[in-house]
Amino acid sequence: MGLTFEIIPAAGEEKSTRKDPEHYVTELAEHKAKEVFQRVLPEMTETVIVIGSDTIVVLGDRILGKPKDRGEAFEMIRALQGREHQVMTAVALCWTDEEGAVHRDSFCSITEVSVNAMSGEEIRNYLATGEADDKAGAYGIQGTFGMYVAGIRGSYHGVVGLPTAALYQRLKANGLWQ
Repeated sequence: MGLTFEIIPAAGEEKSTRKDPEHYVTELAEHKAKEVFQRVLPEMTETVIVIGSDTIVVLGDRILGKPKDRGEAFEMIRALQGREHQVMTAVALCWTDEEGAVHRDSFCSITEVSVNAMSGEEIRNYLATGEADDKAGAYGIQGTFGMYVAGIRGSYHGVVGLPTAALYQRLKANGLWQ
């Protein structure tokens, strides 16, 4: 997108009180953005936009976050294979205007992902790559797992973890993109 940025990881615990998956992931992204924004606010000498993001995988009514271990990752992939699920990536923005007023905005990108049937051996081989270890739903579409994805409806970049087209539109709508 041509943005100049600095990655500042949020340090807070990733918890939400919401049960609805879309609200759940949006609350997580908002917590991240707010926490980092409050940390950098005293140092800001110019307008800074903090972008917080979080991604979850939703299968039916189950929210699949990052697996705790390879056993849980195996169970996640086994549940996803041969089926369709949703990937929800929420993005939260925090910024100040010229008068110093704080503004916030957030949105959630939802993409339908269809995964081909996979054998136990295919799942184990994928898990051996290590790609699943820190990914929501135990996979990354941009890596080896891509060969098992039958198709998507929605934002590919949202599945990767940052829906850039939607982010660009939101930045424009808020007057944050020239």
